[in-house]
Amino acid sequence: MAPELNHVTKDRTLRGPMLLRTEGQQDSTFDQRLLESGADHDWMHADPWRVLRIQGEFVAGFDALYRLPKAVTVFGSARLHEGDTYYDLGVEVGRQLAGAEYAVITGGGPGIMEAANRGAHEAGGTSVGLGIELPHEQGLNAYVDLGLNFRYFFARKTMFLKYSQAFICLPGGFGTMDEFFEVLCMVQTGKVTNYPIVLMGSEYWSGLVDWIRQTLVIDGYISPEDPDLFLITDDPDEAVAHIVTCHEVIADQRIRNAR
Repeated sequence: MAPELNHVTKDRTLRGPMLLRTEGQQDSTFDQRLLESGADHDWMHADPWRVLRIQGEFVAGFDALYRLPKAVTVFGSARLHEGDTYYDLGVEVGRQLAGAEYAVITGGGPGIMEAANRGAHEAGGTSVGLGIELPHEQGLNAYVDLGLNFRYFFARKTMFLKYSQAFICLPGGFGTMDEFFEVLCMVQTGKVTNYPIVLMGSEYWSGLVDWIRQTLVIDGYISPEDPDLFLITDDPDEAVAHIVTCHEVIADQRIRNAR
């Protein structure tokens, strides 16, 4: 007779690529142990070995994602739930991107990330989740068809930039802001192709965009044309049409091959 398993007392969580049953959040993450001096071992013994683990994350990411078709990454809050206006918008965005034959990539978590994965999955598209180890991480959402979980933020960010040819940002917190400005900086400085960036939720983004125009532009911290690097809209049709139009003239070979 098979033993009875208790699934109540412990939660499932992802730590790096491993799925574990745990009894609460962990004391520290791999990023924290890497970046904090004197974290757990003598530097000469610990950090050289960490290089191999970091290398392994890049190899695993490249190996899993290199066959992806043209793709759009959708960023947004992990804290919203089904029935929220922006969650529903995320579902529709994922659905329409899949309908336009784009793979949909998210951070793989709950909230808006789940919504975009859900829209793509339910529309029969390619739904990708790139998760990250956090002290309170709950794992990849149920709508991810191809999923990877990373220990290190910088390895994960590389995968977003390498395998996406457009980016849609829905409302979110510090993580979403970090991702938006990371992509915007890479496009503005010419470090990546001039990929289209869309901000969805005009009421949410308006204060930030006004500050960009009225402070950064007026005081000369950025060029007057830099705010034109992103589109603000509430309409999924306009968002996807903007991406499609930009891709008609883009140099990225994956877009050209998909035409």
